[in-house]
Amino acid sequence: MDDSRKFDDIIEQLQDKYTTIGQDTNDHLHGLLHSKPITYWDYIQTDALLNLQIQRTTLPDEMVFIAYHQINELIFKMILWEIQQVAEEKELNVAFFEDKIMRVSRYFDMLTTSFNIMREGMSIEQYMKFRYTLTPASGFQSAQYRMIEFASTELINLIDYRFRKTIDRETPFEHAFEHLYWQAAGKDYKTGKKSTLLVNFEKRYKGDFIRFMQTYNTKNLWSRFKELPVEDQKDESLVKAMRHFDHTVNITWVMAHYNTARHYIESGTGDGEATGGSDWKKYMHPKYQKRIFFPELWSEEELKNWGEHI
Repeated sequence: MDDSRKFDDIIEQLQDKYTTIGQDTNDHLHGLLHSKPITYWDYIQTDALLNLQIQRTTLPDEMVFIAYHQINELIFKMILWEIQQVAEEKELNVAFFEDKIMRVSRYFDMLTTSFNIMREGMSIEQYMKFRYTLTPASGFQSAQYRMIEFASTELINLIDYRFRKTIDRETPFEHAFEHLYWQAAGKDYKTGKKSTLLVNFEKRYKGDFIRFMQTYNTKNLWSRFKELPVEDQKDESLVKAMRHFDHTVNITWVMAHYNTARHYIESGTGDGEATGGSDWKKYMHPKYQKRIFFPELWSEEELKNWGEHI
């Protein structure tokens, strides 16, 4: 095909594109005459990105802490982007599902290994100083991570194990929210009193969470998996991918986080408490809450020993 024919084909495709949305193709072509050529820094928004690391102290290693957590949030955004595609795919099939699950798992694999940056890449002495300027904030307050959980599994699997028998699909979302497993990190269930950590978190995100829970109630990863034909649900590669995702998120990554926190909090140079004041060991360690996205894909023995042998 000669260049003139290629040009005509492109123009024709552009006219079809803009006609479909009720736009004048000539207007858009005129706009191109005045548009600036794109650069890497404009496309990536490098200047804006590199100006988001605002330290609260003069301690150099605080920059490591801030940048690392911002990178985590960017990765969480990518994970949610992949899960959303599974949630909204109209013609869901095994190949598409497995590809997205493995993408998400690779992101979490990367997050798991990257904890060495935190564990080995900061001075304990510096961290134990600048951490006090974070109080009462905590990584616990990552809204995107909570959304990843909501989008991955049935809501009942995120309820505190002590209350699962009293909650089902007919339970109002507001009530279920008050009994999520991570509420235990900042709530006294006997008195109903919540820590400042939890109060601030809910004030900012509770409404968003309730809406998100409603949205993914019927299109989370497990719900979409159960929509596949029965034979597809037995596909070994897909089941293996889902088990890998479940184990990576709820054991491997969590334990890397747990061990990093312990490295600093139990260093002997602080008070042994998390910045948000939570019971961080029982909140984080998988053997206590047994966070499992796809319990039906694990044996009774595996469920019983979840998080024990690590």
